[in-house]
Amino acid sequence: MKKTIINNATIVNNGESHVGSLLVNGDRIERIVLGGMIEPEEGCMVVDATGAYLLPGVIDDHVHFREPGLTAKADMHTESMAAAAGGVTSVLDMPNVVPQTTTVQNWRERMEMAKGRMHVNYAFFLGATNNNLYEILAMPSEQYPGVKLFMGSSTGNMLVDRREMLEELFAKSPKLIMSHCEDTARINANMKRAQERYGDDPDVTHHAEIRDAEACWQSSALAAEMANATGARLHIAHISTERELDLLGGNITGEACVAHLLYTDDDYARLKGRIKCNPSIKSANDRMALRKALTDGRITCIGTDHAPHLLSEKQGGARTAVSGMPMVQFSLVSMLEMVDEGALAIEQLVQLMCHNPADLFGIKERGYIQEGMKADLVLVRREESPYTITSADVLSKCGWSPREGDSLRWKVRSTWVNGNLVWDGTRIDDVVCGEALEFSK
Repeated sequence: MKKTIINNATIVNNGESHVGSLLVNGDRIERIVLGGMIEPEEGCMVVDATGAYLLPGVIDDHVHFREPGLTAKADMHTESMAAAAGGVTSVLDMPNVVPQTTTVQNWRERMEMAKGRMHVNYAFFLGATNNNLYEILAMPSEQYPGVKLFMGSSTGNMLVDRREMLEELFAKSPKLIMSHCEDTARINANMKRAQERYGDDPDVTHHAEIRDAEACWQSSALAAEMANATGARLHIAHISTERELDLLGGNITGEACVAHLLYTDDDYARLKGRIKCNPSIKSANDRMALRKALTDGRITCIGTDHAPHLLSEKQGGARTAVSGMPMVQFSLVSMLEMVDEGALAIEQLVQLMCHNPADLFGIKERGYIQEGMKADLVLVRREESPYTITSADVLSKCGWSPREGDSLRWKVRSTWVNGNLVWDGTRIDDVVCGEALEFSK
């Protein structure tokens, strides 16, 4: 069993930051020493982490790695490399692939695809449809994170729009329901009006007018109503408006995505389709409210909705440019930049990106730096000089990022998955593979 010693890091865990050292033995954290060093043992890898921060590996609760069926733009191998380079050590992948992950059999097939090819730990949601509740009830609850529900059409055409199915799902789901909430009828009506005014393919700057705040509110309010009526655990994905935050509390939790925390609708003019996503990026006031909700307890998790497309697919207007962007490689460093801006403390970042996802989904043995836990770790450092992100830095198969051209100071220096160094700051060790996550509830 190989051992790694990480000395003199600022360890961020459980709301506190302390300089200390850590011993990894095999795939576990064996020993933590606060305020001191651990003497090297023969055969140990020793890392001098002076001036750097050691965090639990990030758990991204919302990714689309596109496999099977959509592998021209992404696959499990490439996107998990991007995740590891970004300090993300576990991902929860969505069901809108081809074929859709809406049966136990399709779920099992995706799990087999991931073995030996995912360089981070992984799990797959089961998707809800208008007629697959029996499949959801047949799933072993300790093997998957939850049920993904599209209460609004988006990429993959998995809209659940039958009221009786929604009511039955909320009443009977054995797992947390993670819902994409946008009202399709309102979006369609908004698109028709925009086309009458701006032409068949309105400029992408009108995307937030078409997929507007009211469309999000109507759908999220309906989901919250059903959750409150049944006691179901509801996790509202990618909240993008201030008003939706009022729905959170009790059995209803919310996710903020990095793109909605970074950008506003003013950025469409500069970045065009590169930041087109569903739900849309909205106003500066909405972004400000979302950032505030990171620190007052209303938002539970920060995810990415990492959704790669070929850059050629991102051309066009609000109708033709596809929605979604790659973000998993730059999510942690983006949030660390927000720490520098005063949007949140680094301890709150760890709570939102590591601890809370582990607790919310009942992920076993991960999300914390504790003796006996799995050694999923990331070492980050704030550099003296800024660097600029280029397309050459991008490991996602699509080959681009909305962050290209941006200057940052934070870098991911090392990422360990189950005690194995998978990212050394310059390259991925593609021999290292992750494990299937296990769940306690």
